[in-house]
Amino acid sequence: MSKLTHSKPAHSQAQNGSTVIDLSPTEFSQLPNPPLLIDVRSSLEYFTGHAPNARNLSLPRILMGLSLTQWFLPRWFRELSKEQPIAVICLTAHRSSIAAKKLADAGFTTVYNITGGMMEWRRSGLKTT
Repeated sequence: MSKLTHSKPAHSQAQNGSTVIDLSPTEFSQLPNPPLLIDVRSSLEYFTGHAPNARNLSLPRILMGLSLTQWFLPRWFRELSKEQPIAVICLTAHRSSIAAKKLADAGFTTVYNITGGMMEWRRSGLKTT
C-alpha cells in the first residue's frame, strides 16, 4: 500500500453519519483503489484540462438535482450506489467542499474532497487530460 503524504487526513461527519475526507491531489493519486472522481467545475473549465478519468458534473447540477429534482442529474450519477466512494475536485477546493458536503448529506457513505483543487493538482505535477 502506498504511503500517504499526510499522516492524518481531515474528516468531517455529515448529519447522517456519512464521512467527508480531505485529501491532497498527491494523496489521492497514491490511493491503491481510487474512488470515482467528479469534477464539479463548469464544462468549459473541465475541457480546459482535468484529472484523468474524472467525470464532469457541475456544482449547480448537483445542488439542483439533490435538492429539487433528480432529472438535473445524468443517468450515470442517478444509478450510483450510495456505497460508491466518490471524490470531488474543482479549481481551488471551494466548490468541491460544498459538493462533498451535499453528497454526504444525500447519503453517499464515503466522500473525498480534493484540497487545493486543480490548481494544486497541476502545481503537484500530476497528469491532466
